[in-house]
Amino acid sequence: MHMTVWGNRKPLEREMQENTQDGTPGSWFRVTITSRIKYDRTWLINSIQRHCSVPFTPVDFHFMHDGAQFFVQEASTASALMEVSNKICDEESRKVCIPVFVSPSAAPYSVRDKLKPEEMELLKLTLSKRFDVSQQALDLRRLCDDPDLLGHDIDIILNRRNCMAATLQIIKKNFPELLSLNLSSNKLYQLDGLSDILQVAPTVKILNLSKNKLKYLWELRKIKGLKLEELWLQGNPLCGTFPDQSTYVRAIRDRFPKLLRLDGQELPSPVTVDVDTPCVLKPCKGSYFGSDELKSLVLQFLQQFYLIHDYGDRRCLVAFYHEEACFSLTIPFHPEDPAPSSLCEYFKDNRNMKKLTDPHLRVQLLKHTNRVIVHTLCVLPKTQHDLSSFVVDTWFQTETMLCFSVSGVFKEVEGSSQGCVRAFTRTFIANPASYSRAHFSFNLCIMNDELFVRDASPSETQSVFSIPVPTPTSSSMHTLSQEQQDIMQASSTRPEVNL
Repeated sequence: MHMTVWGNRKPLEREMQENTQDGTPGSWFRVTITSRIKYDRTWLINSIQRHCSVPFTPVDFHFMHDGAQFFVQEASTASALMEVSNKICDEESRKVCIPVFVSPSAAPYSVRDKLKPEEMELLKLTLSKRFDVSQQALDLRRLCDDPDLLGHDIDIILNRRNCMAATLQIIKKNFPELLSLNLSSNKLYQLDGLSDILQVAPTVKILNLSKNKLKYLWELRKIKGLKLEELWLQGNPLCGTFPDQSTYVRAIRDRFPKLLRLDGQELPSPVTVDVDTPCVLKPCKGSYFGSDELKSLVLQFLQQFYLIHDYGDRRCLVAFYHEEACFSLTIPFHPEDPAPSSLCEYFKDNRNMKKLTDPHLRVQLLKHTNRVIVHTLCVLPKTQHDLSSFVVDTWFQTETMLCFSVSGVFKEVEGSSQGCVRAFTRTFIANPASYSRAHFSFNLCIMNDELFVRDASPSETQSVFSIPVPTPTSSSMHTLSQEQQDIMQASSTRPEVNL
């Protein structure tokens, strides 16, 4: 995993030198961080500052749909930021994959169009008139039409970053305990300028964004850190993008877990866990197969599958899948936790439907046909599964279909993450039918394969591989059964399969 600074480095350095040589003061540069993961703002800025050789203060930091952006001044600062590559690490000293673009830019709006002192003073007076001290509530509805501002030819358009920045600056200095903010009917079509509200007014519990022009749900990512209890969105185009009310509520609450009211409607109380209250968890039940016949069938299948997956030629796994089979891979995602970077090898194939909103990517990341599936498996890290850790749950069966899940742990045995222990859950939907293919005999044909991978917990890591797992070396082949040796031999002598 790595942090990469993208862009045409030579022309950028040349332009930096030219700006310095011709005496142009205060050159501006745009720093764009591209990532589908929304890292914590404070952690991200502090990490970059800590590894940058030149001290800097980011200007106009804001989150976008696919990352974040801020501005810096002076060529020396931009040049130093280009040297941060491969230096950002998480709390466990693992490198984080954060592509960054550095490019020359005009001055940001908040600097170029900064309000004059007399305009700031009049805006302050206007906001004070709209502030309810008893409720700690600020009513900014239709601020652009405020007669006090229009009477002095001052246009406060909150879509403009300089106007929103000025408004937030006044809030920070004069209303530090703000609980309610009404921004309805301001023609807002994006929330870039509002992304600083978490630092300016973290106490806000009620936010009214109704009757604006917001079209996309991802705009709410920019204010996701607020611990909102009440939110108004009705009257925005984005409300019509959901198939039903329950989907709408679920999507909004996913971003604001403590939400109690949405568009004036009471919501069911959120499920919370009191981490300070000690509790004793019941021991996990073991595997469930339903019958001894199913148990034998599934265990034989898993043994064959993972023996080849870990020790043989993974291309042989094409024989396990139906020609029209489907496969998907998912890894967890917690925006407030930078640790998911340890799973960088799995990022490019991650199809986490809870976070993946792009319909084209949803289709693209679903691997279809057995050859495409096996090609994907072949490029994943080399592994060693602890078969003794497996817990199997056979949860559905008909004459033509068998559905079961297997959970356990494995460790990576090659590459930059060698020795890392992962936990996994894999769900198979298969046809129970005996057949032979490519030197192998099977009782199951995989129709659908869904793999979930995460970092193992400390307890899972400590208990992993308590029972030695045989490796397919000549010195250890005697530890395998005759049937296992036959499988390994078939795997190594199979005809070439083009993937």
